[in-house]
Amino acid sequence: MTQRALRSSGEHTPGRRRLARIDAGSELDPVHPMKLPATAVRTSGLTAAEVAERIARGEVNDVPVRSSRSVSEIVRANVFTRFNLIIGVLWLIMLFVAPIQDSLFGFVIIANTGIGIVQEWRAKKTLDSLAVIGEAKPMVRRDGVAAEISTSEIVLGDLVELGPGDKVVVDGAVVEADNLEIDESLLTGEADPVLKQAGDPVMSGSFVVAGGGAFSATKVGREAYAAQLAEEASRFTLVQSELRSGISTILKYVTWMMVPTAIGLIISQLVVKNSNVRDSIARTVGGIVPMIPEGLVLLTSVAFAIGVVRLGRKQCLVQELPAIEGLARVDVVCLDKTGTLTEGGMDVTEVRPLNGADDPYIRQVLSALGASDPRPNASLQAIIDAYPSPNGEAWRCTEALPFSSARKYSGAAFVETDGRSSTWLLGAPDVLLPDEDPALGEVEQLNEQGLRVLLLARAEGELEGPEIAHGAVPTALIVLEQRLRPDAGDTLRYFADQRVATKVISGDNAVSVGAVAGKLGLPGAEHTLDARRLPTDPDDMATAMEENAVFGRVTPQQKREMVAALQSRGHTVAMTGDGVNDVLALKDADIGVSMGSGSEATRAVAQIVLLNNSFATLPSVVAEGRRVIGNITRVATLFLTKTVYSVLLAILVVCFQVEYPFLPRHLTLLSTLTIGVPAFFLALAPNKERARPHFVRRVMRYSVPSGVIAGIATFATYLVARHYYTGTEALGAETSAATLTLFLVSMWVLAIIARPYTWWRIVLVASMGAAFLIVLMVPWLQNFFALKLVGTVIPWTAVGIAVVAAAALEFTWRLVSRRFPA
Repeated sequence: MTQRALRSSGEHTPGRRRLARIDAGSELDPVHPMKLPATAVRTSGLTAAEVAERIARGEVNDVPVRSSRSVSEIVRANVFTRFNLIIGVLWLIMLFVAPIQDSLFGFVIIANTGIGIVQEWRAKKTLDSLAVIGEAKPMVRRDGVAAEISTSEIVLGDLVELGPGDKVVVDGAVVEADNLEIDESLLTGEADPVLKQAGDPVMSGSFVVAGGGAFSATKVGREAYAAQLAEEASRFTLVQSELRSGISTILKYVTWMMVPTAIGLIISQLVVKNSNVRDSIARTVGGIVPMIPEGLVLLTSVAFAIGVVRLGRKQCLVQELPAIEGLARVDVVCLDKTGTLTEGGMDVTEVRPLNGADDPYIRQVLSALGASDPRPNASLQAIIDAYPSPNGEAWRCTEALPFSSARKYSGAAFVETDGRSSTWLLGAPDVLLPDEDPALGEVEQLNEQGLRVLLLARAEGELEGPEIAHGAVPTALIVLEQRLRPDAGDTLRYFADQRVATKVISGDNAVSVGAVAGKLGLPGAEHTLDARRLPTDPDDMATAMEENAVFGRVTPQQKREMVAALQSRGHTVAMTGDGVNDVLALKDADIGVSMGSGSEATRAVAQIVLLNNSFATLPSVVAEGRRVIGNITRVATLFLTKTVYSVLLAILVVCFQVEYPFLPRHLTLLSTLTIGVPAFFLALAPNKERARPHFVRRVMRYSVPSGVIAGIATFATYLVARHYYTGTEALGAETSAATLTLFLVSMWVLAIIARPYTWWRIVLVASMGAAFLIVLMVPWLQNFFALKLVGTVIPWTAVGIAVVAAAALEFTWRLVSRRFPA
């Protein structure tokens, strides 16, 4: 049994904690939680027989964990799309009116959709397996013994224990309360913690900020409050994704352009030209199909899915897929020092008595304080390790005040071995001591060395009194040394190199935090600010946030306000943390990042959970996001260039009253070689380019002029060929010449997008060109794709027009880059 389980197993020392308990014989009505049920709530919890009985009745917390879409949702999302419907209808038509080679585009769509389903299913498996690793394990007391169980194993009436940072996983009523403060802000919006007494209701989705206790489960499964909220809103796409919203906007515009153009093309080919019906239908379909950027949505999903799988191998749980993109766009990262820059553990390096206090007596006090708290934080755990509880007769704890990040200290009252009573406080010296106290100078010197200092002070009166800290007598300074994470310095340098501002926000002393940050090489670590001197005006606070890098003595509510202040200046903010005091800020930040060993509450609200507790994993997440954003921007330009030239060609065909120059097989070949295959490799390639906003504008500024140039060049070749060739085979020769020009111009667009060149990018572009050359040279491929260049005049004319178009592309891209920078 774990240490936590032993401490919570009911084997408590009598009088160790003062708990408010519900008396036996009271009643708890599930509908009115302030009352108690007919059966007494035993503090030993349910028996094994009672648990089995409830499981048989189905009174189990069986709400499924939804960290990702179900398999059926993945299939529906990839198969039943607007464009798949359009292409599916056109494909069925082509199967009846044209040779199989004109129906190849349908098989390509099936393959693409299959790839999308498989990749997203792989991502789902990764997400779900990691979610199980990071799942909250509540402590449930049964037969008088507490043990961690899965959330899904809780049954109605179970006695669930609570401590600081624990999330309330089902609805219930408080049975035991020891200064139990619960934050319900995620449910009610009320930021102030609520003090809970025996009999008070608790709702799933809230979490403990201070104290401890236990509650009896009154609603489990889909009846619980948080489960009802989850039914209304899936967690799959809560993060704002500029890529996805941008692609949706583009597809909306494409639809508006495509419908009238397609209607005009159909009328032109079937009515005006009055040509062969089957050939007219084939050429009409050939004009409509390339207008649809069907692979763009697929590649975006595949890029996200592969990113999740890659990060999963590094023990990084991405709870919402677009969070990969979101972190790549972040320009300010707010870090909590403890657990992020430093490891969770600490060591007591020195105890300095004050006011003539006796050293052995101080050790006894520290030992008693450590034994008084069954859920110690990192600082108290270091004291417990240094001064363990003696095996013999110990002091009896009569009252305990758990640590709270809002008040910055904890305390306990004891009856000592000789019968005397004493009350002690342990916490931040600059909170417990008046400003003029000489001990603060000593504390300041220690803080400047990056050491953490706690004050042990003797107090008078009741612990729960509001003025307990006033008049407390300083007894000793406890000096703690924090363990720096070995990889934190490299991570901070990475963010500095990427021009991402780093702000260290901590509840500790600002000078001490600044010294730790300075040791790790944080830029601006010397600019520290005590949060108690932060201006309350949001604009002034934003200025202070931008001018300083390290903030100390920050309260949980201030962390939230600081995130909002940075966001008010247009910053995209990520917040990392592992403690319950970070939850509000994690929830409000653009991207919340939690440590796997952090509290259940932080893991619940964060979009990204670092299961290996390594802050050094964040650069991998940023790099993955940049890869997705940069590469999708590249391939989106390819797809939309095709859409633009397809629409333009259709318009020109209608205006000039000529046959559409291409059959579906020609555009299938061109799309595969200049877009489909290259886009797949480019979308998954490494890309460290800094993420930039305005996705739609950046894509359209290149794709529109490129598509216009490609469309005009192709149609020019087609018109020249129509005036040159005559006879029954003229249309085939004209189509072949136009295909050559369109391929060469599209290849030049691909060559521009593939920059900067690496060996594999050169090989990729060259192999696509070689594949087209093979089609032109191999007789059976010539027949299959209906491509045969006739004579030399028009083919070389087609090449010449393509060269002019390529020069126009180079000029236009450079002009656009200068005139319309991203």
